[in-house]
Amino acid sequence: MASKQRSAATEGDVKAFSKHMDNYSPWELRRLSEHFRPDMVYVIENNIPMVLQELIHGRVITAQQAQDYSGWEKNHDSTSTAEKLVGDIFAVSYAVRLGLWECLFALQSRWAHPNLHGMLDEIIQNGHNLLLEILLNESGHALDPELKACQVEHKDKLCDLTGMMKENKMSGRSEGQIFLISNRYVELKVISDRHFKKQTHQEHEALAAAGELNEYRLQRRIKSELERITPDRLFRWCFRTHHVPLSVMVSGVAGVGKTTLVQKFIFDWAMGKHYQKFAFVFFFKFRDLNTITQKRSLESLICQTYPHLQDKLPRVLEDPEKLLFIFDGLDESKTDLKLSRGGSQELCMNLGDVKPVTVIVASLLNQTLLKGCSVLLTSCPSKLTSLEAGVFHRVASIVGFLSKERERYFSMFFGDERASREAFAYVRDSQVLYTLCYNPSYCWITCMALKPCFMAAAGRPQPAPKTVTQLFVSYVTHIMANHTQERPEPQRMRDTLVNVGRLAEYGLTYRTLVFQPHYLEVANVEFSPFLSGFLVENPQTDDSAQVTYSFLHLTIQEFFAALVHYLDYKEDKFRDTMDKARSCKEGDYEIFSRFLVGLSHPATKMPLEKYVGKFSAEATRKVIECLSEMNYEELQSREDPEGKRRLMNLLNLLFESRNSQLVRDVLGKDAHMDFSELYLMPVDCTVLAYVLSCCEEIQRLTLDSCFIQNEGLERLRPEMHKVRELSLSDNDLKDDSMKNICSVLKHPNCRLEDLSLGQNMFTEASCTALASALKENQTLFSLDLTRNKMRNTGLSTLLEVLETPQCKIQKLVLQENGLSDDSCGRLCSALSKNSTLRHLNLSANVYTDGCAEDMHLLILTSPSLTDIRLSLNDFSPAVERQLRSLQREGLKIHI
Repeated sequence: MASKQRSAATEGDVKAFSKHMDNYSPWELRRLSEHFRPDMVYVIENNIPMVLQELIHGRVITAQQAQDYSGWEKNHDSTSTAEKLVGDIFAVSYAVRLGLWECLFALQSRWAHPNLHGMLDEIIQNGHNLLLEILLNESGHALDPELKACQVEHKDKLCDLTGMMKENKMSGRSEGQIFLISNRYVELKVISDRHFKKQTHQEHEALAAAGELNEYRLQRRIKSELERITPDRLFRWCFRTHHVPLSVMVSGVAGVGKTTLVQKFIFDWAMGKHYQKFAFVFFFKFRDLNTITQKRSLESLICQTYPHLQDKLPRVLEDPEKLLFIFDGLDESKTDLKLSRGGSQELCMNLGDVKPVTVIVASLLNQTLLKGCSVLLTSCPSKLTSLEAGVFHRVASIVGFLSKERERYFSMFFGDERASREAFAYVRDSQVLYTLCYNPSYCWITCMALKPCFMAAAGRPQPAPKTVTQLFVSYVTHIMANHTQERPEPQRMRDTLVNVGRLAEYGLTYRTLVFQPHYLEVANVEFSPFLSGFLVENPQTDDSAQVTYSFLHLTIQEFFAALVHYLDYKEDKFRDTMDKARSCKEGDYEIFSRFLVGLSHPATKMPLEKYVGKFSAEATRKVIECLSEMNYEELQSREDPEGKRRLMNLLNLLFESRNSQLVRDVLGKDAHMDFSELYLMPVDCTVLAYVLSCCEEIQRLTLDSCFIQNEGLERLRPEMHKVRELSLSDNDLKDDSMKNICSVLKHPNCRLEDLSLGQNMFTEASCTALASALKENQTLFSLDLTRNKMRNTGLSTLLEVLETPQCKIQKLVLQENGLSDDSCGRLCSALSKNSTLRHLNLSANVYTDGCAEDMHLLILTSPSLTDIRLSLNDFSPAVERQLRSLQREGLKIHI
């Protein structure tokens, strides 16, 4: 959640802050300002108008300059505008730079932005220490020549270890492509996460593959609530704890880039780019530490991984505050990490203490070993609930790529401007695939699958995938076609994939991600170049010959776990799997289920059948049968708050099926769906639009308080004309959304009878388009515009429709629209010519006694009116009695 807003900054507070800043020399202020430049840009870009207004008030810039920056933002974007603004101010003078700081200080009282609060707290409470730390992070500690030589050798080793990024094998190469990390790394968004204990194993890592972390929602949360932390700020001052953290946890779902972020972090340190206050950094992977079965001391653990430090290790460890230990992949550890000091566990007190590896890690975190050292851990969210949150001074989450990073990744992958642009545009338009790409691993898989579709060098272009299942089928067939010249015969290939599928299914059932060699032996899986596109070897960093195996990504494991049922259908295994899927916690089998359903579609599975033979017809029949039996009405039960999300999950399954008849069978002829108060992202709207496209008609669709916005409407627009009763209330829709609604009303086959647009932000500006659409429409009987801002001008435009003979509207709700006395005469004139309107709601406007005569006339001369509501206006009791006295048989007056 956002930081709490602070009390308003008084003029005295600003003067006190200015006096505090006077303690810094111009050189010191420049250094501090440059240090905080990324934070300033990030803060300012999130509300440029507010910052410009404050800068004008503080006489830092002129009104004309502010107008120029606003114009710049319209032609560029908020980030480049913020960068330009900060750069221009920094280039002027000490006084102007100080003025920017004072304006930011004044803003914090009405702007609950955690990065703003953090920046100001750090400069006020830790400013002079920070100056020393900035210098230390740039230059490092003064070491004697012998220890310096040892450090240089250590940095060289880490540069060799982390300087290159290896991409998985592809297109027949014997080895994967290798790139300089500085050329290939794409920035990942990292945010603070104060809700450490709320992350649970129910947040299944694969759930994100379904697109639950939509970019719009993610970016909205970052801007309004979350503290963004760049990797070089992980061990910076924390304004919530008021000290520099020693222990940091970085979490993120599988494939989101935890290991890559750590690799880049270490490489930058070794190259002297940041955190030179750490004289030595030690990097370990839990995947490698799993092979250490005997107890060890910390010294022996370091020497095993970094033998070049053996002679100098006692001296290296003399100053713990100069050391950083990094442990990557806690979720892969075979042994639980117990951080509490109680119980039977005894933590290490001395360097020579011999303990299990996880006890050594716990001892470093608890500061019983090498007190003052810093520790960084990474883990998937599912592992965090078992940990004591208080041990970590900072918890950060990697949320992956936003739009710019995704586009940059595509550009680097394809290396061809046209192909990358077309592929990214296709993915962006599909939304389902686009949302996958927040995760770097999915981004790679997506690019791999799309390469044959958009690269001319790949031969004749192939059809581009539309669903997640089709994407992974494209990826798998691409690997099968190009990965190795020694491709097995179809039957042997089928047998191999069956064995891989059984291994994948076992891992899915028992939540196993890393497989020892004996797992492969039991499953009859013989690792080969052909399989290396799906399974990867994980060699250990020590001298042992032991190797473990894992699927390239958890979602690929889920794909093969679903595929095996089509290649080797066994009724008992299928039934057991379906029982587990039904009884599991929400999310655990979600992506597996989508693959299982998606592979039932003939066109989706056809590319794979060319390589492995026909899929089981019985498996296809069983999958469709299971879906047909699902009762969508029970899923959206109001008694179950999770029901609507489960209904959306069902629609995702139907989307993957690409089976129009199945959709119609599940929904029936009188389908009604209610998603009110469920956050529907654009990807959800894409799925919903597909379902609507399969139906001839939908009786009712309720999307109240779903925050769908214009992008969601854009996805739904082509199919909404099939809905008879549509409610879009409380979605903050603005005038630019009206064109999509009007497009629905103008559709030649429009069936819409009841439309609710209440509690949005439509103004009189949208009424011309709405009136034009209503004149063409011949189906709408009821229109609800409650709590918008139509006002008198907008009403006058709409009344033109009521005067036309072809108007069919019987119910019009204009409650709380800012209508005043001036509109009453026009309303009376229009309704006297209307013969269809029966129900009119004018409640909660600003009508007064001044329009009593017109209101009398309106009631008496409207031929078809049977119900009029006038409550919550500004009529006097006497006028209310007069109006109420006009009530008669066939006409009810509510006032």
